[in-house]
Amino acid sequence: MFDTVLVANRGEIALRVIRTLRRLGVRSVAVFSDADADAPHVREADVAVRLGPTDRSDSSAAETYLRTDQILAAARRTGAQAVHPGYGFLAENPGFARACADAGLVFIGPPPGAVELMGDKINAKEAVRAAGVPVVPGSQATAPTDEQLVAAADEIGYPVLLKPSAGGGGKGMRLVRDPADLPTEIAAARRVARTAFGDDTLLLERWIDRPRHIEVQVLADAHGTTVHLGERECSLQRRHQKLIEEAPSVLLNAETRAAMGAAAVRAAESCGYTGAGTVEFIVPGIDPDALASSAEGVRDFFFMEMNTRLQVEHPVTELAVAVGADSARLDLVEWQLRVAAGEPLSFAQSDISFQGHAIEARICAEDPERDFLPTGGRILTLDEPRGEGIRVDSGVAPGTVVTSAYDPMLAKVIAYGPDRPTALRRLRAALADTRILGVTTNTGFLRRLLAHPEVAAGRLDTGLVERTAQEQPALLTAPYSPTNATTPDAPAAAEPPAPAHLLYYAAALARHLELTPAADPDGWTDPFSLPSGWRLGGTPAWTTHRLRTPGQDPVAVRIRSITAGNVADATDNSAGPTREVELRLGEGPAHRARATLAGDRLHLTVDGLRTTFSLATDATPGLAAGPVTWLGTEGDAWPLHAYDPVVESAAGAGAHHGALTAPMPGTVTVVKTTTGETVRRGQPLLVLEAMKMEHVIAAPHDGVVAELRATAGATVAMEDLLVVVAPVEDPAAGDAPAEPAAAPAEPAEVRS
Repeated sequence: MFDTVLVANRGEIALRVIRTLRRLGVRSVAVFSDADADAPHVREADVAVRLGPTDRSDSSAAETYLRTDQILAAARRTGAQAVHPGYGFLAENPGFARACADAGLVFIGPPPGAVELMGDKINAKEAVRAAGVPVVPGSQATAPTDEQLVAAADEIGYPVLLKPSAGGGGKGMRLVRDPADLPTEIAAARRVARTAFGDDTLLLERWIDRPRHIEVQVLADAHGTTVHLGERECSLQRRHQKLIEEAPSVLLNAETRAAMGAAAVRAAESCGYTGAGTVEFIVPGIDPDALASSAEGVRDFFFMEMNTRLQVEHPVTELAVAVGADSARLDLVEWQLRVAAGEPLSFAQSDISFQGHAIEARICAEDPERDFLPTGGRILTLDEPRGEGIRVDSGVAPGTVVTSAYDPMLAKVIAYGPDRPTALRRLRAALADTRILGVTTNTGFLRRLLAHPEVAAGRLDTGLVERTAQEQPALLTAPYSPTNATTPDAPAAAEPPAPAHLLYYAAALARHLELTPAADPDGWTDPFSLPSGWRLGGTPAWTTHRLRTPGQDPVAVRIRSITAGNVADATDNSAGPTREVELRLGEGPAHRARATLAGDRLHLTVDGLRTTFSLATDATPGLAAGPVTWLGTEGDAWPLHAYDPVVESAAGAGAHHGALTAPMPGTVTVVKTTTGETVRRGQPLLVLEAMKMEHVIAAPHDGVVAELRATAGATVAMEDLLVVVAPVEDPAAGDAPAEPAAAPAEPAEVRS
């Protein structure tokens, strides 16, 4: 075994590897960018080395975690004998693997030749086809031209799927159903592949409707033994990005499981594989009512690709797969280390079986209510779930600043149970107990997805999430979301307030409680400094709190004390963390409420119904609208900003109707316009990229580009002004002539 191992990664996977190294008594070396200087993986490691330019601060991946020379220098400096690449970054880079070997370091992964072969999807398909592994029909040329791709599509029939040969993670993939769209999609796919992977080679495959994505974990030593550790179901995806993974799959019967596992072993052996890897298959959709594993015969399955690294979802295999008579569980990172150190596997295929069920959910910094655009910010509150059968692999801590420079995944929550229903219940409860304030995440969305009737029944396919979002959005929408709030125009018959109204009530009460001054040392509080609304000889006055959430219209919540009938009542009633009040949203009906603040929990009781919110305040200096109130419940969280109509009106006086702001923090990669250019509605103006996602900013109407602030390569924050398009009828547009009428361009879309 090694004495010192450098982990060439960051976040939760770096922490995951470091903890196994510590358990084995191996010294760990972390690397970090300036942005990660105080990250959990840096604090956890025995030694840490900075990456990046010496003369300036640049935390981009290209200048840090992708710098082979700096990583090798860090290994030499710390006396590391081996390098663990984690996943992402350089994990599947054959050049990096060779550079490690040339430097006398052990690359904890497969041989460079295997990485290179399986990293080329075209050659990988031919290699496994020769080994007897079934593959999806598609293009077969090594580097097909546009014309060859079109010809292959005509031969195998539509729909077809375009995939970057050198890519992974769904980036650059395009589903094409109409032959007329293929040339345009080929061009787009090549551009993304060239930018993301430095190689615009594409392959084309027959698209299988309602497919299931099932992968097999393999493990091979350098002594000729290769085994598979069963399958993982990864069919719950959005834009080809995995959301939920589980093991085993409810779809496979014993015959198909054995056949698929044997095919995965042949695929690994075809490239001389060693270490841990994953062979991914696509399984055609079948009758959803015929899922029972007792079904006879081997189902069809086709090879997609092999990932020559540890997978994000490896924990479900570690929890659900038992080895030997004592049902021991495997640590896949440990076996990566042992294999790389030359040790043989200590078990055979016959020793491996499934025992129980495990499901994983990926928590990412993205906003489900804004089409999953990447988010960012500083984590103010972080409470990770605990309990029987619950495991959390996390890469963040309170105070962590989430930027657009890296992958959006923050943590993984995994649940194990003796059966699938138990694992599902435990995972849903764990996600409800997960509190992340300061950064918008998909935690609540994942919880609701697990409650989807089709998910509970095991009727999965890779399009289920997006179909549900289009056809049954209510199933995936947070009940407390401001998008569900409707402001009453006038008092109506008293009805229980909607959950979305409770969110606004809680935010207003949290701000209201902050208005109460601290008592003097002798316990006296000036009654005229209290927000009691006390008036001489009359009922208390309403105090109005104006609030807004991103993307929603501002609302007004009115609060008045119930008992403050005189100065004494006002003084006695307002000094503590509990308030008895009446609430009104807009001009709606008044509701009696009680709010109790206990630490970072706000307990709100309205008309007899008690709801508990997590509470945090972002008081970062420089926030335009002042402190931001964050509230969370059941895994969801929202920022609520103070709204000052006077300030907003003044700020908006100079803003143009056609002002386009950044919908997410990120980097401007392409600018397609210039100041003074006449543009048409829907015309792409620039491209913004963040966290593996590309967002096209398009003209909202016909007009002239009156102002252009974005430049290629610039980093922007959410809601930064990028470009202003003055409508053609607007005097600010000048006398620029309008272009001839043309068909509107496609609307802006998010691509990943």
